[in-house]
Amino acid sequence: MRNILTIAIAVIITEGLGFAVGMLTREGTKIYAETMVKPPLSPPGILFPIAWTLLYALMGIGLGMVLNSESSGMRTLGIALFFIQLFFNLAWCFIFFTFGNYRFALIWILIMLALVIAMTLTFMKVVPAAGYMQIPYILWLLFATYLNTGVMLLN
Repeated sequence: MRNILTIAIAVIITEGLGFAVGMLTREGTKIYAETMVKPPLSPPGILFPIAWTLLYALMGIGLGMVLNSESSGMRTLGIALFFIQLFFNLAWCFIFFTFGNYRFALIWILIMLALVIAMTLTFMKVVPAAGYMQIPYILWLLFATYLNTGVMLLN
């Protein structure tokens, strides 16, 4: 039961932070949706909260699984990388949507992508399933990097 509770708390915290940042950047997101020229393949706005809800859930489940694993240096590194990448994830929203600094956001997302890959590889060493759960996140970040680059070049 403790393991399920740990996972549930990790998901709630991750989802809650994502939701809070979404609310705080809502106005910037609205301005972006209405005024920015977007690159080809840009999905409809409704897809973003759906995708991020699923991705934050997978992140939280992965974190919970790692938290439930036996203590080790890799476990500690994985947890640290999780929180560092989560900070980068949440801060990117402000850089991109609130401040409209697309060039800096691109640099930021590339660093975030490297952190998520490092976290994923570390999670895989601790609890392989927790690492595999991060693959959709990496794929989404690659797509988000493309979108960020396109918006930067087109606006």
